[in-house]
Amino acid sequence: MSDPKTLMVAGLCAVAAACVAYAVVVPLLPSEARPAKRQQAVIGRRNAGERIQAVNRREQVAKSLKDLDDKEKKSRPSLELRLAQAGLGLSRKTFIIYSAVGAGLCALAALILSGNLLLTLAVAFATGLGVPQWLLGYLRKRRVMRFVRELPNAMDVIVRGIRSGLPIGDCLRIIGREAPEPLKSEFRLIVEAQALGLSLPESVAKLHERMPVPEVNFFAIVIGIQSKAGGNLSEALGNLSRVLRERHKMSEKVSAMSMEARASAGIIASLPFVVAVLCWLSSPAYIALLWTTQVGQIALVLSGLWMLVGIVVMRRMITFDI
Repeated sequence: MSDPKTLMVAGLCAVAAACVAYAVVVPLLPSEARPAKRQQAVIGRRNAGERIQAVNRREQVAKSLKDLDDKEKKSRPSLELRLAQAGLGLSRKTFIIYSAVGAGLCALAALILSGNLLLTLAVAFATGLGVPQWLLGYLRKRRVMRFVRELPNAMDVIVRGIRSGLPIGDCLRIIGREAPEPLKSEFRLIVEAQALGLSLPESVAKLHERMPVPEVNFFAIVIGIQSKAGGNLSEALGNLSRVLRERHKMSEKVSAMSMEARASAGIIASLPFVVAVLCWLSSPAYIALLWTTQVGQIALVLSGLWMLVGIVVMRRMITFDI
């Protein structure tokens, strides 16, 4: 009869051998592989595929938006469209007449005061073409920026109206009746276009023609996709409103961070003119050599061209696209 201690040691050795065999051999068997790890591996590959698809979609959307922005920058709008974007109730003919009359009056005043024909022609060219176009561009940019600043508020009105049960047409009428300008007039045109028989996506597309900015393009894309594929419009517009607000915050942050560089560029660009005026006030005969002698005129022209190059370079350094 065997010793009980020997039997106990043999049993423990057998249990240990079984545990080692289970730990080493069983995971190698295909039918007994760890299902949790397989599931995690499958989920990981699926998540990786979804992440890759999401990145590809974001790249495609970014590329499409960049192509649209490049196309908008290359295509110069007509004078009638720029007048409408600036909020001026003028026709093309009226604008040209006003520009011509202003150029004639300024040229006549320059001729009477100076008697120089070349200076008179320069003043007529500047006041007939340069100043009206600059003023039109300034008014257009200011009106578009006001519209972009108020657009997220309009989207919030649409979101709250839809969630409370109002149709989107009534939400647009509320914006066209109570929103500040220029949002009020532009959304009123959307409502009037719908009353004439255009669909909502077509009316919003017309809005993008009047306000050619990426924010309005986003709004038109959301409305177009919802009209074709359906979906939760309030959620989509809420997300778009949040994105536009963050975009505006980023723009303001970049502007604040580059303000020092802008101020330095303005001081550097204005310094030669300030020094020239001070020299002319203190000793006119000294600085008059720049335009009374041939060498001074050549130096003045070359200095102006070189300064123009510097201004362009500084402007490109302090301008950021967001």
